[in-house]
Amino acid sequence: MVLDFFRKQKYVTVQPDSENRDIPEGIWVKCPNCNEILFNKELDRNYRVCLKCGYHFRVPAHERIEMTLDEGSFREMDAGMLPVNPFDLPDYETKLVSAVKNTGLNEAVVSGEGSVGGYPVVIVVMDSRYMMGSMGTVVGEKITRAIEAAAAGRKPLIIFSASGGARMQEGIISLMQMAKTVAALSRLEEAGQLYISVLTDPTTGGVSASFAALGDLIIAEPGALIGFAGQRVIEQTIRQKLPEGFQRAEFLKQHGFVDMIVPRPQLRAALTGLLDLHLREEI
Repeated sequence: MVLDFFRKQKYVTVQPDSENRDIPEGIWVKCPNCNEILFNKELDRNYRVCLKCGYHFRVPAHERIEMTLDEGSFREMDAGMLPVNPFDLPDYETKLVSAVKNTGLNEAVVSGEGSVGGYPVVIVVMDSRYMMGSMGTVVGEKITRAIEAAAAGRKPLIIFSASGGARMQEGIISLMQMAKTVAALSRLEEAGQLYISVLTDPTTGGVSASFAALGDLIIAEPGALIGFAGQRVIEQTIRQKLPEGFQRAEFLKQHGFVDMIVPRPQLRAALTGLLDLHLREEI
């Protein structure tokens, strides 16, 4: 009896059923901030915000529009505008074809008209999946046309920025879009229309130095990277270590660059409230 107690037990080995263990792709996603494994459908229901740590995943343009505008109200503008290769760079057209294939978009920005909480608006949404949301001639032109439409229609303008800056493949022509969009915003201001700039991750380079920084109200999503040059470039230039959280939305709000930080699930309600206040003042 005593020997039986110390004798090693025998166990049956069960072979896993590989067919039953296959998990379809896209069901789960790992949060890059806290490493939590998230159920994709739950993440969608929470506006692509991590349920554990609040990390804001980057959102495609049309998904952003669905989150922001009243259902069925969006009417796209200038959808057929296509980028060109002004300097005949050999690899640029290949990159454009790849960007279209990967995103389903003709360019890095989607613009149009719709309503938020019943209030008519003109909306512009950049998409960082398309060549990092870089601003070339077509992006600049579409944004300018949207600004002009807001001025002509006497509607508030909302721009969601998500960009790495000017598109280097279009050189100086790309940089000219900074001045063009700023001039259009000056005319919008003269028309007395509200411009709300929403800064998402990332908003950098020439976009951060032009129209993104000129909102009557500047809202940022939590944790968004916002700045002109990269942190490493700045540190190497000034030969100093930058503060913790430098170029993040919270740091910029603390130093007066950003007016509000609004989590994505609350953004639509916040925009509705701001539009309500603006239109009450007009009356």
